Amino acid sequence: MDIITQTDIAILNFIHTHLSCAFLDTFFTFITHLGDGGIFWILAGLLLLIRADTRKIGVCVLTSLILGLIFTNLGLKNLVARTRPYYLEGAAVTAEDILIKLPSDFSFPSGHTTASVAAALSIFFKDKRLGAAALIIAALIAFSRLYLYVHMPTDILGGAAIGALAAYLASFLCDKAYAKIERMRR
Repeated sequence: MDIITQTDIAILNFIHTHLSCAFLDTFFTFITHLGDGGIFWILAGLLLLIRADTRKIGVCVLTSLILGLIFTNLGLKNLVARTRPYYLEGAAVTAEDILIKLPSDFSFPSGHTTASVAAALSIFFKDKRLGAAALIIAALIAFSRLYLYVHMPTDILGGAAIGALAAYLASFLCDKAYAKIERMRR
């Protein structure tokens, strides 16, 4: 096992050993389900589309989610094909101990984190106050994946980096598209 994987497992084992309790089991199980299929962020993006003053934010959120999905679930996960942590030597938690339904895809990068960071940063780039709340939710979802032992810390870091890239690209594309639409209206 390489040094990065050893460090990842040591961090997960530390979290499991020092933080696990019934309350946090329930709390982080609920939080992680907010990120399932990106549904929380898809609904947030759709709600933001309703009002004219937040429509551009909604478009950016949904665009970033699509980009994150392409980069992560349709791209890197299958290319890297990283095993989930609960299957690795030295893991304090086994597949039988996982509190949620076992993920059926590969571990790197975290799709929950990619979607959460992509959407939250897309909101933050356009509205700092609303974005700060979204970033807190995104951080909780990302941490829930560690707490529940379904991702390595480097899976989370990779997902956050890809989510940030997706948010930046979505913001850039949305700004260009809205500028072009504005020029066409003149």
